[in-house]
Parts: sequence; structure tokens; C-alpha cells
Amino acid sequence: MRIGELAAKAGVSVRALRYYEEQQLLVSERSPGGQRHYAENAADRVQLIQQLYAAGLTSKSILEILPCVVTGEVKPALLDRLKAERNRIDAQVSTLIDARDRLDGIIETTTTVWSTGQRCRPQ
Repeated sequence: MRIGELAAKAGVSVRALRYYEEQQLLVSERSPGGQRHYAENAADRVQLIQQLYAAGLTSKSILEILPCVVTGEVKPALLDRLKAERNRIDAQVSTLIDARDRLDGIIETTTTVWSTGQRCRPQ
């Protein structure tokens, strides 16, 4: 598929795809006219790259991880780094859950205040 098709299918910009190629996270074949063509499974790879970026991984880390996705094999040193990343993500998730719970409390208080006609006072 061509770059515009992949961008639409994966929900990213063409610019992002070019950046992923620049970082060697994504590979394309070139037509005789110089147009990029991607494999059918490229959208899945782009979505994984997006998820890993959103989780806070660097392009260097992602580049090391991607071959493991294909082969299913992980060297011990990389496995330790993956576990550390997972633990960091777990901590981040916990922090986000705490923030969500606090917002839920504010929403609940505000909803109760509005329904009773009371004024909301900072706590």
C-alpha cells in the first residue's frame, strides 16, 4: 500500500510515517517512480509503534524491541530492560488511576452540590 493509504489506515500523518522510516522503525519498498510502498501488515506495526511512544519509550528502545515482536525471541539483557519499562508503565498507570479517582470524587461532589443547589467550595 502507498504512504497515504497507510497513514489513513493507521490513523497517523504521512509525516509520522516518514519519521518512523528515518528512525528505521518502518520499512518501505520504492517503486521505479520513487513512491513508497508498504506491506499489508504495516498498519499493525505503526499502531504498535504509536502505543510504545505513548507509553513513553524512545525510538531507540522501540527499534530494539521490534525485532522481538517478529521473532518472539528476547535476549536476557533486553528482557531486563523490558521488565523495567513495564514496571515504569505500571507506575504511570497507577498514577493515572489515582488522578482519575480524584477527578471522579470532584465530579461526584459537584454533581451532588448542583442537585442540592449548594455552592461548591474548595477543599
